[in-house]
Amino acid sequence: MKKLLIFGIGEQAEMAYYYFTNDSPYEVVAFTADSSYVQEKTTLFGLPVIDFEHIIDVFPPNKYEIFIAIGYSKLNQIRTEKYQQCKAYGYKIASYISTKASIFTKNIGENCFILEDNTIQPYVTIHNNVTLWSGNHIGHHSIIRSNCFITSHVVISGGVEVGENTFIGVNATLRDHIKIGKSNVIGAGALILGNTEDNKVYMEKATEASRVPSNRLRGI
Repeated sequence: MKKLLIFGIGEQAEMAYYYFTNDSPYEVVAFTADSSYVQEKTTLFGLPVIDFEHIIDVFPPNKYEIFIAIGYSKLNQIRTEKYQQCKAYGYKIASYISTKASIFTKNIGENCFILEDNTIQPYVTIHNNVTLWSGNHIGHHSIIRSNCFITSHVVISGGVEVGENTFIGVNATLRDHIKIGKSNVIGAGALILGNTEDNKVYMEKATEASRVPSNRLRGI
């Protein structure tokens, strides 16, 4: 089995460990993080947590691959910075693609995290450092550019281009043949029907509580 390092020690890293261990040709051998985090946690799942500044000395790039398991903090910028640092160190960057996803394209980049029940149709291109949580639909001829984070049950219709560093929340819907700008935040349940500019936020209003308390409802 190929030997894998995971950058990160939070929930995202724990999820990556589970999926790579149970559904990939990789063996996770260690975790790595910045020194301030290593002081707080020196082992995870019985594996060592190594200071990233010394990772090359312990696990050289010619023998190990790495996966950067960081979420969408600061609109994916932290994950992007660590991805670039690992590339500069000379590591080959792994991707995880669930065997329970329906994948009809080979155009998937490095450090992608594609979970179960995603449907990715023909002629889709997914660039580097993209996370697709479970249950999304990515329509034909769409392009997901680098450093995006797409949560769950998002529908991206055919021919859509999603700009770099964009975050898309659960149950959002994007109509066909539109272009989403860079660094957009598209909130849960949003409906996007046209092109968007860079650095825009689209949020649906949250459901408000009824004035009637639950213990006074009839028929429930």
